[in-house]
Amino acid sequence: MQTINQTSTKKAWANAISKPAKEFPLTPLPILSGKIPEGLRGTLYRNGPARLERGNIHIGHWFDGDGAILAVNFNAAGASGVYRYVQTAGYQAETAAGKLLYGNYGMTAPGPIWHQWRKPVKNAANTSVLALPDKLLALWEGGHPHTLDLATLETQGLDNLGSLKQGLFYSAHPKVDLKTQEIFNFGVSPGLNATLNVYKSDWTGKIIQKAKFQLTGVPLVHDFIIAGQYLVFFIPAVRLNLLPVILGTSSYSDALKWRPELGTQILVIDRETLSLVSHGETEPWYQWHFANGYVDYSGAVIVDFTRYNDFQTNQYLQEVATEKTHTAAENTLTRVVLQPQTGKVTKIETLLDRTGEFPNVPPQNIGQNSRYTYMSLFRQNTDISQELLNAIARFDHNTNTLTEANLGENRYPSEPLPVQDIHNSQQSWVLTVVYDGNSHTSEVWIFDSDRLDAEPVCKLGLPSVIPPSFHGTWKAASSK
Repeated sequence: MQTINQTSTKKAWANAISKPAKEFPLTPLPILSGKIPEGLRGTLYRNGPARLERGNIHIGHWFDGDGAILAVNFNAAGASGVYRYVQTAGYQAETAAGKLLYGNYGMTAPGPIWHQWRKPVKNAANTSVLALPDKLLALWEGGHPHTLDLATLETQGLDNLGSLKQGLFYSAHPKVDLKTQEIFNFGVSPGLNATLNVYKSDWTGKIIQKAKFQLTGVPLVHDFIIAGQYLVFFIPAVRLNLLPVILGTSSYSDALKWRPELGTQILVIDRETLSLVSHGETEPWYQWHFANGYVDYSGAVIVDFTRYNDFQTNQYLQEVATEKTHTAAENTLTRVVLQPQTGKVTKIETLLDRTGEFPNVPPQNIGQNSRYTYMSLFRQNTDISQELLNAIARFDHNTNTLTEANLGENRYPSEPLPVQDIHNSQQSWVLTVVYDGNSHTSEVWIFDSDRLDAEPVCKLGLPSVIPPSFHGTWKAASSK
């Protein structure tokens, strides 16, 4: 059990977000220690909120910050990096005005209440990225993605992916099947009862198939999984009180209420036809992120995710934007076993009783059984009410053991991403961007995936501080 302390003190991580992040152009990155593996060839992309204030006014929630993309390219000559804000219409308008103009997830529009009615919510483009063959998408679940140039990160505008109509959203958690070259994603359209829109795209990102499903109320659905031939959604027991949002008297975040009596609703969808296979219900919890899903030898669906017992996590994430946190939002790495034809849950078990986030598996294992799950964690004996995630780890499902990289005091890693070596498919590397609160610098750390508890094989310096980001991806170099 982690230590919990209700006092509130400013921690080292706060310096990473206290000022808007500084962009930098394409820059060679110095090697601080070790060397870049010869088989690490491609580009790491990361996205996260990089500006949390304007005109000395702070945003309302960490989710409201303007998105900025970091790209780190590895080639035979070494490594280079570029960091740029996504030039959304809202970002450009606020830059010109020198002040905040829009409402968002955790804030209403500044000024009189009619500003909230007149101004749309700003697309912050700050949550994740999807690297396609000829473009990069900056993703935010409340709108369309923004297209960026893969090399320069120049923003090219909103993208409807061929058929995404105005008012339909494209979430920040697409699932890519590398074997079939299919991409699946979803968006939730609010209303008295929300609509879950499910999309299948080809390898270029173009939407080729759509389906929609009616939900009860307006839940907060952030992520989903592929499991073999199925798409699985857990609809958590959180509902939006829509009227105050419509009237402009409440932000989305403040209008979201924990409703445990509703339980967790389960939708199992056939990935080929996008038709509903089953609809089940189980006990209430909240989850932001899934690690993975697969179908086991018996035909059961296995789902791994980070489970919160309530919605306190939202309060903690709101406090991050104030640079001081005091809410402890504990979770566990949890496994659910369910029967896809009925939606019935037959088993719920805790895999790891440690609070962590951003669980993921090697990209080639998405939707299939994966021996390893990677994730960010809090170091042992960390006061989780006051700190950000400060370790990364790999959980071995075969041995039920955890291998942890302890980065030391005041160092904060991003979500660890496993990357396959281009010369040896049995070798992989783990990439993370680390903010070092001791020196107020950011670095890229490269680990051998089988030696996470050893020193990184390479550390690279970055020209400016990169605030803690949410999600990233890896685009392997062409094999040509």
